[in-house]
Amino acid sequence: MLFSLIFNFNLMSIKVDQNKCIGCGMCVNMCPKVFKMSSAGKSEVISQQDVDCARNAANSCPVEAIKVE
Repeated sequence: MLFSLIFNFNLMSIKVDQNKCIGCGMCVNMCPKVFKMSSAGKSEVISQQDVDCARNAANSCPVEAIKVE
């Protein structure tokens, strides 16, 4: 069972929809190891490692631009 949890964890993907992102920076403030602001002023994913934090950021995103699948 533990292997299954770890295996599923590794299959998760964190994505930011650039068309939806308004550049508020909430996700960057919540998860600076996962997101950063791009030169275009929008959030981008820099790491796939902290899925729990990314999920919290996704739940807090005002425009639902973050997907953790």
